[in-house]
Amino acid sequence: MTHRPPSGGLAAVSAALLAMSRHLEMRDVLKTIVASARELLDAEYAALGVPDDHGGFAQFVVDGVSDEQWKAIGPLPRQHGILAAMLHEAKPERLADVRKDPRFEGWPATHPDMSDFLGLPIRDGDETIGALFLANKRCPKPEGSCGFTAEDEELLAILAQHAAIALTNARLYERSRELTIAEERSRLAHELHDAVSQKLFSLRLTAQAAATLVDRDPARAKGELQQVVALAAEAVDELRAAVVELRPAALDEDGLIATLRTQIQVLDRAHTARVTFESLGVRALPAAQEEALLRVSQEALHNALRHSGAGHVDVTLVRRGTGTVLRITDDGHGFEPAATRRAGRHLGLVSMRDRASGVGGNLTVESEPGKGTTIEMEVPGG
Repeated sequence: MTHRPPSGGLAAVSAALLAMSRHLEMRDVLKTIVASARELLDAEYAALGVPDDHGGFAQFVVDGVSDEQWKAIGPLPRQHGILAAMLHEAKPERLADVRKDPRFEGWPATHPDMSDFLGLPIRDGDETIGALFLANKRCPKPEGSCGFTAEDEELLAILAQHAAIALTNARLYERSRELTIAEERSRLAHELHDAVSQKLFSLRLTAQAAATLVDRDPARAKGELQQVVALAAEAVDELRAAVVELRPAALDEDGLIATLRTQIQVLDRAHTARVTFESLGVRALPAAQEEALLRVSQEALHNALRHSGAGHVDVTLVRRGTGTVLRITDDGHGFEPAATRRAGRHLGLVSMRDRASGVGGNLTVESEPGKGTTIEMEVPGG
């Protein structure tokens, strides 16, 4: 007997593969794979996890779970139990009832109820780059007689092979964009160095000439000092133009939320500390506000990861009344803000406060030794 894939046969498989090929952004690719898998195998739930190097997941996308359910579930899962088996043993898992498996452990009480389960690793050569899994096939289940079949497993394996290609392409695209941004910044830095160095060299010579002329020719000295003022203004203009050009390209292309999410995922992979991000109810903001929020988050994250000794740094972006609030909280050793100001080690905080006030917002810092640090920036709108 000839087996046909469910959900409309080969047309459904073709539609799923075409949908995956339309996207390059990693998050879009993940969502498309998960939605395609759930529809193709007629499952109630589907998920895809991309592992990190710390025993957790760099990205984790679900389909069939409401936003309220997802919030109630809590933190992302760790690599343990059945998920670990798929990632580390690189083999499929097809279970009639996942709850009866001895590896079924650590699932939150708020997690949706699951019975039959099908999971496959997504492989790129010898590397496991993800895990795709489904639960609760939609069909009558009298006494457990219905669930995922061997045919379903074969079909999901085909999808997983194409998912590996789509994920690899998305990773290459992101890497290419990072390199493009790095090259552009290198070019701008070189141009900035040349332009400002020339202006400052001229300014220095003119100031020296003015100093020489002060006593013997005050009128000429005054003219030279006026030239110093003009050169300084030109140097400021050069710097302002460079700062405008250095606005992150990703911010223009993807917006604040996607840019923050990507940067925080990179930091989470690069540091031993766990770095997480959550956004709730925030819409697009004016360009100046988005850039200020991004720069403050970068400065605060740098301080937390380099100097605080934190094991966990949490970044949230939420609506509050008529405004938007960025909050960076760490569990590091903290500090005494007043003592820091007195000691003069406060340039980072001054810069962050200037950025906040420059876009009509405000910045607050809460910290004390041994209690970690919370930096909060609020801007109107969003």
